[in-house]
Amino acid sequence: MRLKSRWRLSILPSACRVEKGKRVAQKTFSLSVKVIVCDREGRCLLLKRSAASAGNAGKWDFPGGKLDPGERIDQALCRETVEETGLTISVRRVVGAAQSELADRVVAYLIMEGDVDTGQVRLSDEHDDYVWVAVSELAHMELAPQFRAFAETYSATPQIRRASLPSTEGHY
Repeated sequence: MRLKSRWRLSILPSACRVEKGKRVAQKTFSLSVKVIVCDREGRCLLLKRSAASAGNAGKWDFPGGKLDPGERIDQALCRETVEETGLTISVRRVVGAAQSELADRVVAYLIMEGDVDTGQVRLSDEHDDYVWVAVSELAHMELAPQFRAFAETYSATPQIRRASLPSTEGHY
């Protein structure tokens, strides 16, 4: 197919786009994964970013982070959750997405939902505090800006919870 203008179709690296025949640099995209960790009472775990954090210091966030090369999404979420909280989890389903624009790139977030399997919360140096909140309270927390719209939608959507899970009172 031939285009009738000065625009050309070509395969270019993701950091470039074509504008009237010229290559123009654009921001690259990176992927980060987050998980809404649910306890057996249906509460969600939020982590408060460290006051020393370069991004979103003092804001509430979900466990998660970047994938290592060749790592599956569920593996990355389990690894990041253990590193950040000491909890082992099972990843259940995809529940949303978000994005954040940084000076050098756009971060796309895939947000999943998971359940606590074992452990007690033990925070890494990346976080100063944690809290378990009801799903309905997520939208009222001072979340990192990129997760606010997601939290509003997620909080307002009836969730299907596993009613048959045993109580783990005192384990978190």
